[in-house]
Amino acid sequence: MNNRIPQKPPEILPVPDHIKRPLWSVMIPTYNCRQYLAENIMSVLAQDPGTDHMQIEVVDDCSTDTDVESLVNEIGKGRVRYYRQPENVGSLRNFETCISRATGYYIHLLHGDDQVLTGFYDEIENLYKAFPDAGAAFTGYTFVDEQNLRLYDNPELLNEPGLLNNWLYQIARTQLIQPPAIVVRRSVYEKLGSFYAVHYGEDWEMWVRIAAHYPVAHSPRKLALYRVHQNNITSRYFLTGQSMTDVLKVLDLIQNFLPVNDRAGAKRYAKKHLAYYFAYTSDKIYHVFGEPHVALEQSRRAMKMHFSHTTFLQWLKIKIKILIGYKMKREKKWLYRPINFFR
Repeated sequence: MNNRIPQKPPEILPVPDHIKRPLWSVMIPTYNCRQYLAENIMSVLAQDPGTDHMQIEVVDDCSTDTDVESLVNEIGKGRVRYYRQPENVGSLRNFETCISRATGYYIHLLHGDDQVLTGFYDEIENLYKAFPDAGAAFTGYTFVDEQNLRLYDNPELLNEPGLLNNWLYQIARTQLIQPPAIVVRRSVYEKLGSFYAVHYGEDWEMWVRIAAHYPVAHSPRKLALYRVHQNNITSRYFLTGQSMTDVLKVLDLIQNFLPVNDRAGAKRYAKKHLAYYFAYTSDKIYHVFGEPHVALEQSRRAMKMHFSHTTFLQWLKIKIKILIGYKMKREKKWLYRPINFFR
């Protein structure tokens, strides 16, 4: 058993009674994202309500690209705590450490390469005040590139802040949340446990798990920035093919949260949707990363996942490009599109 990948949700113990608790815990898991971490921290500090109300802590998974502690001390000036893992434990265990170390009532896992915009924490707090039964709350978000240039926004789910209707069925069919936009009550993690099973798609499983047990609140205001770049987990897992393996495992896991009569339809929709997504991104792997045979294998697996006119033509196009030795200047535009692109 790989200890880096828990096979069941890791237990999150309650905060001891003697500890004074803030409302917020902004926990920043980081690994080798030096060029983004300073902006990440500053985006939180710009909204800092003070130490009595907000814990801010960077949890470093033994980064090798810079002295993270020095960076945190320079930017945070003593306001931001720093914790370094004794050894590299992987993203899932680092998330678990973040949640376990959090003492606030609301936990925001803000990955080291993402950001929040002014008003994010006020908006989430207003959601929890308006909908006190909600186990999680999230805002709209925007996908950005390495230079913070806008790529696209999430699809609109509500016209105004509120609870999401039929949310379990919606989120079980396609991923509709990115991590910087969502805040979860610590008590929810205490009941349901932390992230597990896979390194790609682990958040999708978590959002479904929460939706199966709690109402979820949402504001359409786009107050979080989700960064896509060639060095994150998403891109690395595309190049190895692990992304498809992981997401199919997640798809099986989340069926257990659905009523029996809804499972077949939701899974069929999700597989079609994912097949289109992976077929689309296989062409980008060809040109952005210059990996034609990786692209061909991904397109083949997408076609196997759901055979259609679209997936077949995508596979055929890449096959022909390889046969004729087609080459072109690598595109600078990022390959990633949100999974709900084909919604």
